[in-house]
Order: sequence, then C-alpha cells, then structure tokens
Amino acid sequence: MATNNNKTPNDFEITVMSSPRPRPPPPLEAASSPAETESTSSTTTATRRTSVSSPGGASSSSSSRPASTAPPRGIPETAMYSDFLSPFKRHFPWMVPGFVVANIVLFVITMYENNCPQTSATGCLGAKFLGRFSFLPLKDNPLLGPSSPALDKMGALTVAKVVTQHQVWRLLTCIWLHGGVFHVLANMLSLLFIGIRLEQEFGFVRIGFLYVLSGFGGSLTSALFIQEGISVGASGALFGLLGAMLSELFTNWTIYANKLAALLTLIVIISINLAVGILPKVDNFAHIGGFLSGFLLGFVLLIRPQFGWISQKKAPPGYMINCVKSKHKPYQYVFWVISLILLIAGYTVGLILLLRGGNLNNHCSWCRYLSCVPTPWWNCKAQQLSCQSSQMGSQLNMTCTSNGKSKAYTMPGDKQFDLQQLCAQLCS
Repeated sequence: MATNNNKTPNDFEITVMSSPRPRPPPPLEAASSPAETESTSSTTTATRRTSVSSPGGASSSSSSRPASTAPPRGIPETAMYSDFLSPFKRHFPWMVPGFVVANIVLFVITMYENNCPQTSATGCLGAKFLGRFSFLPLKDNPLLGPSSPALDKMGALTVAKVVTQHQVWRLLTCIWLHGGVFHVLANMLSLLFIGIRLEQEFGFVRIGFLYVLSGFGGSLTSALFIQEGISVGASGALFGLLGAMLSELFTNWTIYANKLAALLTLIVIISINLAVGILPKVDNFAHIGGFLSGFLLGFVLLIRPQFGWISQKKAPPGYMINCVKSKHKPYQYVFWVISLILLIAGYTVGLILLLRGGNLNNHCSWCRYLSCVPTPWWNCKAQQLSCQSSQMGSQLNMTCTSNGKSKAYTMPGDKQFDLQQLCAQLCS
C-alpha cells in the first residue's frame, strides 16, 4: 500500500477470484476425403456447395457436411488441435516472480542504507542479531522498517523534490520501495495472487507495461493531492491490476460465461479494498489513481479476439474457417480509442500540473475525504511537528513546541541522528 512518512502504512490483503473460463471456439469443418475430391472438381475449400434436386424439379444450393471429421492424412489429431482448439495461449509467468524478488532485494538494500544503530537515538529492534539491518523501534515504525530519510535517499516520492528539483523519476522508483516487512509482505503476496494469473493469460510484455504505468498513475495522483511527507509502496500498481481485470471483463464480454457473477465478485473485492483506504495513515489517492489508470489500460492492452474468430494461418493444412468474422467487435475498438485518449491526456495534464506546483485540493474541497474520513476514533489532519533544540557537547536538548515536552539526548560523536525522527517521537 502506498504510504507516506506522516501516514504509517497499513496494508491490505486482496482476495483474487478466478475469472470465468472463456468459451472454446467452434469446431472447424474438415476437408473432403480424397475420393470426394476426385469426383467433384469444383471442390476447392473445406466447405463445399452442391446442387440438390428438390421434389418439384427445382434445384437448390446448400452447404454439405464433410464426409468425415477425421483430420487429413498424415496430420496427428493432437497436433491438429493443439494450436487452435484451446481458447488462448498460456504464457509461462516469470516476470511477476521477478518483480517480487526485485522488491525484496530493494527492501534489503534500504535497510542497509538505513543503518539503524548509527542513526537512531532511541535504540533499534534486533540490533544484536541484525546489526545495521536492524529495524526502528515499533513506536517509530510499527511495520518493522527503515526511517523516512533512508526511504527518501532510495527514491521515495517527495513532492517538494519532484517540483523544485524536477526529480520526476521518483514517481516510478517509489513503487519499488516499502515502509516495512509487513508492508512488503502484504503487497508481494497480493502481486503473486493477482499478477501470475494475468501474466499467464496475457504475457509479460502487456502485464509489465500495465503494472508500471498503473503505478506511475497512482504516484502522480497521490502527488497532486498529498503535498507533504514521502510516499512508498506498490499498492497503486496492484490496484491497477484490479482495474485492468474489471475492464478486461467488459471489453471481452462476449467470450465469457457467468459474466454477472464474475462482475459482482470483482466489484465487491475492489470496493472492500478501496474502503480500507479511507482509514487514516493510508494513501488512498495512490489506490484510486492506480485503479483508474489500470482500468483504462485494460481496454488498451488486454483486448481479445471475439468468440468464434480463429486466425486462418493457425488452421492445419486442408482446413478452412467456415465463417469469416472480424477479429474484434466495434465496441472494443471504441473502448480502445477512448481509453488511449484519456490516458495520454491524463498523464500529460497531471505532469504539467505537478511540475507547476499544482495542488488539486485547492480545486476540490471534498476530495480529501476520499483518502481519510474523520471519525470520533481518529483524526485525519496531519500533525504539524515543530521542535526547538540546543546542543552542548554530546548532549542534545529538544523541546516540542506543540505539547511542551522536553528531553535530553546523548549524542556520541561517531553517530549522526535523525533530528526529525526525534522530534516526531517527542511530539507524539
């Protein structure tokens, strides 16, 4: 789940439904037997037209059934049907597991850069066994992870740096970083459950583009609404995969059975996970932006041929498709064009607004409730941290101006502590 340093990342679990199996294409009609070919010189295709005399003496033209449904001589039946009888090609999923490994490796590198024993004045969790890979105390990071400066160094989304220093690459790098062990574990399990099935059906190229572009859309949306703190997490890309599953069901509607049951199940799953985003300390704008991006990308990248269409070049020798159908239906082309236009326009306008320092909260007074709904049990307003500090030798005296608390810290000369982290702990 996408998180920011003012919002402790609480992640979600995604329950994945199995999509309805597409209907198989209709059987192909076999070619005429050799004897029929010799007796009828006009037979040139697998489906032949013959002249039949009616009782009244009139002749009528009709399509005859082939004398035999067996494959032509020399063509094994398994070879004849293996390429085109199954609805769609199945791909071996290697990219999604590769993404999981990459996220885990980057988390380990982040913990190495964090170096808690050298940067934390409040102690570390597991320092005796993990050394510099140890975690911040649970009161500082309940997800067992690094500090905000370490995430920022690794490429977390920081709106100020994107706007003032034009570090647009942070919109992409942040989706590969996570705020803690629980955060990366929940997101990677969700990616495996959702992504492997999609990669098997559509291949690594389309699902790879879908994942990255959805994550970019989620980061862009988050940056336009949440201007403070830093944000990390792959949940925007994960919601993009969910959105693509929904649009794929719409655009390939005619090839599926049990459509309504599949649609209702998918809507319930998406609604539950979006509802989790209205809790505090969760960046729901990344979820919404990723979902909308993935929904539009699904119409562009996951379009399938309509039921009954089979490529002529995949039919075995001696066979011909018994009816000519266009590869896609007109409504699929309409969805494709509209979605592509909206994607290009959305990404372009969003980037221009962000680089100009735009804040969409100024134009939408109610949008903040999409990310957090205030209740008697929690407060959605970000806490403003302000501390005054003075240092004499190795002793640091710090006072929180918000609540008046003061505390003295011992600062060994060989350590560099995160003063912002100390202030946040003192003011909490």
